[in-house]
Amino acid sequence: MIRPILIHPDPRLKKVAAPVADLSDELRALAKDMLSTMYDAPGIGLAAPQIGVNTRLIVLDCVKEEGAAPRPLAMFNPEVVASSDEQNTYEEGCLSIPEIYADVTRPEAVTVRWIDTDGNEQQEDFDGLWATCVQHEIDHLEGKLFIDYLSGLKRQLITRKMVKLKRDRAREGV
Repeated sequence: MIRPILIHPDPRLKKVAAPVADLSDELRALAKDMLSTMYDAPGIGLAAPQIGVNTRLIVLDCVKEEGAAPRPLAMFNPEVVASSDEQNTYEEGCLSIPEIYADVTRPEAVTVRWIDTDGNEQQEDFDGLWATCVQHEIDHLEGKLFIDYLSGLKRQLITRKMVKLKRDRAREGV
């Protein structure tokens, strides 16, 4: 099921998400819905708070090569357990801040630990776009948006654009 994505500014996007204590069929279904929503958007990552669910769950799939098999990941309680000293700058965007992009500098590589949909603990090293994406999505679980890395003035301008976008969408009944 495709779920509506919250648009900034929405107070639910600024809350710290609650840890998943017990994996349930309901949470597995939520992960499937989130993947469907992410692919439909289209995007490469989505965090539960972006669809109004205050749970530590993210989904991502950064495979972009034409004809390559998708690699959907659902991560419950993801955490960065190690990060490289080397930094990387990517132009980031966000499904909750549509059509806005900005350069954000983050660690180039990270090691992430999480619980998979079968309840097993996983740990994997990510680099490049995957590292940027997983860090971006984990930030959402902490109530942090990519625009929080920008100057106050840029953040204000973007927030005003989003308020106008939400107002326009409400008028159009979208």
